[in-house]
Amino acid sequence: MARYRYRARRRDGSSAEGVLEAASRDTAAQQLLAQGLIPLALSEAQERPNARATRRLFQPQPSLADLLLFTRQFYSLTKAGVPILSGLMRIAENTPNAILAEALRQIVRDLQAGRSLAASLARHPKIFPTLYIAMVQVGEESGKLEEALLRLSENLERDRTTVMRIKSALRYPLIVLVATGVAIGVLTTFVIPAFAGIFASMKAQLPLPTRIILAVSHFMANYWWLVVALIAAGVIAFRRWTASGPGRYWWDRTKLRIPKIGDIVLRATLARFARSFAMAIAAGVPITQALFSVARATDNDYLAEKILAMLNGIERGETLLGTATRSGIFTPIVLQMLAIGEETGRIDEMMTEVAEFYEREVDYDIEHLSDLIEPVMIVILGGLILVLALGIFLPMWDMLSFAKR
Repeated sequence: MARYRYRARRRDGSSAEGVLEAASRDTAAQQLLAQGLIPLALSEAQERPNARATRRLFQPQPSLADLLLFTRQFYSLTKAGVPILSGLMRIAENTPNAILAEALRQIVRDLQAGRSLAASLARHPKIFPTLYIAMVQVGEESGKLEEALLRLSENLERDRTTVMRIKSALRYPLIVLVATGVAIGVLTTFVIPAFAGIFASMKAQLPLPTRIILAVSHFMANYWWLVVALIAAGVIAFRRWTASGPGRYWWDRTKLRIPKIGDIVLRATLARFARSFAMAIAAGVPITQALFSVARATDNDYLAEKILAMLNGIERGETLLGTATRSGIFTPIVLQMLAIGEETGRIDEMMTEVAEFYEREVDYDIEHLSDLIEPVMIVILGGLILVLALGIFLPMWDMLSFAKR
């Protein structure tokens, strides 16, 4: 693929300039015409062989904000009736992130080669998560791609808001922990060693808690590089293991069992599943096919297994309510909504209610996340203060006793 710099005129008379990738000059001209642009000048862009690799090396990966902006733009162009190929090329021209722009150009080439949009997106898993691809696939299969993009933009906006609120709730506790850690570092580096020198001159022995703190301080001062290396190796090993099949399944199941936090993650994930399932059912997709397609939308292997078990039960002739009850992942209120939806034939409406129910609960829990963190912070700070008290005041008391003697 070569890069061509072009100058063209739109149908409304305005001018356009940019760079695109194509197999040949004729192919580049055809791409411009497909976008509604009349090429005026088309020349091959000269670039060093390693220039693109250098850009990719220093260009950050697309963030959640980049993906949200792309989805909003794609939805707006699709709603306006702009063809998918033209819309993606226009977005690629105006995307500030070079990695995302290059991925969009590759998606355009895949679409021209006959691949579906979901399959084209799936070739870029580092940019488009599993949930994103699954919802696009549901939109393609149901003929409601525009609605799928709208739901995706809403989900991404909700995720972004959730992340910002969680960061806001954790900011104060982290500041307190860092400040306390700095205080302990200063005391163990400068204050407590002074007591050690005084006790050594008196030929007395430091109290046991102080000796332990000094030993830890000495080890960190001399072997900090080993601690950093072990932590880095542990993080890399954990990430590689959780990227594998068994490791990912174990981590997806374990993070749902974390007190309080796991419950929030579970309900947020089920809200995503319910929205995707409701959209598929409303579009006329059969329940079995909808469950199979939407199971990936959970982005959790453990929950996906539970949902696929529901699919197997339905294929054996069981009711949706019965399989949902046996899965053990839905609350009694949600099961009642499913029962009503199955009796009245309005499963899509009830699943939408389920999604809204879970989303309200998640929003409430996130707003009160600081109330959950405060007791943990009190225990942690209490333990740190106890360590400081034992490390500093015990030597002082022993020195007073020694002076009295």
